[in-house]
Amino acid sequence: MQFINKNLLIQSDWLTQDKVLQKLNNVNVNKARGPDGIHPRVLRELCVEICKPLFLIFQDSFLSGIVPEDWRKADVIPIFKKGLKLVPGNYRPVSLTSVAGKVFEGLLRDNIQEFIGRYNVIGKNQHGFMKHRSCQTNLITFYEEVSRSIDQGVAVDVIYLDFAKAFDTVPHKRLLFKLRKIGLDENTCSWIENWLKDRVQRVVINGTFSRWTPVVSGVPQGSVIGPILFNLFINNLEIGIESHVSVFADDTKLGKVIQCEQDVTSLQRDLDRLGDWALKWQMKFNVDKCKVMHFGVKNTQVIYTLNGTELGKSKQEKDLGIIIDFKLSNNVQCQTAAAKASKVLACIKRGVHSRDENIILPLYKSMVRPHLEYAVQCQTAAAKASKVLACIKREFTHGMKT
Repeated sequence: MQFINKNLLIQSDWLTQDKVLQKLNNVNVNKARGPDGIHPRVLRELCVEICKPLFLIFQDSFLSGIVPEDWRKADVIPIFKKGLKLVPGNYRPVSLTSVAGKVFEGLLRDNIQEFIGRYNVIGKNQHGFMKHRSCQTNLITFYEEVSRSIDQGVAVDVIYLDFAKAFDTVPHKRLLFKLRKIGLDENTCSWIENWLKDRVQRVVINGTFSRWTPVVSGVPQGSVIGPILFNLFINNLEIGIESHVSVFADDTKLGKVIQCEQDVTSLQRDLDRLGDWALKWQMKFNVDKCKVMHFGVKNTQVIYTLNGTELGKSKQEKDLGIIIDFKLSNNVQCQTAAAKASKVLACIKRGVHSRDENIILPLYKSMVRPHLEYAVQCQTAAAKASKVLACIKREFTHGMKT
């Protein structure tokens, strides 16, 4: 992490009435409203009339460091991820917060990102929620190195790390310490401190509300500045690590070429450092979900430990939506993508009687093609996906003609 002089201040021209109006014009009217009950369509339709009073509220809130109470409330919607639906841990808690508060968060986020870019605060290995970086850049840069080593006949060990409830367990005091350490101005830090203080949330399921519960840690999932705050919190994760680290938000990969016993020792030492980092900053690795994948035919497949627990070995992992196996073959990924696209295609054919081009093509482009085209640039079997795409396109074209 690069530490900036504390006297450096963010430029003050980021909060203007024109920029507030621009944000209001870009509000997504299809998003859900927050606990304050103000629908995003109201803000967008009345953007000209309310931009000035909102600007004054934003300005007063930022300069005083006091966040309106409604902006510190959240309705938590559980989004199912995978596994058994009866297990609460298989749901992702997404917070619905005040839309007006999100408009200000968007302005503040843009300014913080400008600060980060100007002083190179966040390392190049972090690809999540960063401009000009994505899942695709993460996958390409990491597996390009792995693939090159395998082509040279060298063994590579990759460790897939998983934080337990990463966004929900960020300690507020330690986060604010880091924000001030990198040089964010005091007004920004004070506002964020008040934004995190005395937060409350309730769970909403099928129109039924739970009681309001205090939030003592974490950055809200679903907020605008939450992701960038999390990036800044884990930014020093890779300090002192000798292995290749690749991060997308909380998804972390650790890779090392293994040619001798010293390489194994070095990788284990890096794991120990990460364990110490998590202990110091009150984060926790879900060791049961942390896996090791051994690449290369000459790989000795040694055992690694994290926090004294032996890590399990894996032949196949799903990394940022792409299925990777120990041979770096994308056959399973292409088959899975083709199967998903075919299922969606079948649903469209059953549910939509018309074969009119103006109806079918938009559905095909928005619901079928994304399954086949996601991160296709980093797949060695991209040609297979292209063939499947061509077959489906021919089938649809034939269906529209008949």
